[in-house]
Amino acid sequence: MKDDMAVRIAANPKYEKLKSTRSRYAIIMTILMMLTYYGYIILVAFDKELLAKKLGAGMTTSLGIPLGLGVIVITIILTNIYVRRANTEFDDLTAEIVKEEAHK
Repeated sequence: MKDDMAVRIAANPKYEKLKSTRSRYAIIMTILMMLTYYGYIILVAFDKELLAKKLGAGMTTSLGIPLGLGVIVITIILTNIYVRRANTEFDDLTAEIVKEEAHK
């Protein structure tokens, strides 16, 4: 019976929409995270002078510190955005699909 329901769910057009939307969204979020992280790593590798610049006269903090913190903050923000959408739109659509197929 469970196999039959799995086949019905897989054939549901809403399931196909869920899979494509979720996959596209995951790819976009992954690209944004990789650009952020690898962008910082590329700066570390190829423009150390920029990251070593002091933030102001008499300051000991260099530009690399706030940029590194920015990577962490962006990671938290992107994770929050992804989790919110997954817990609302994707979970709601999943529940709707399962409910439809359970009543057949």
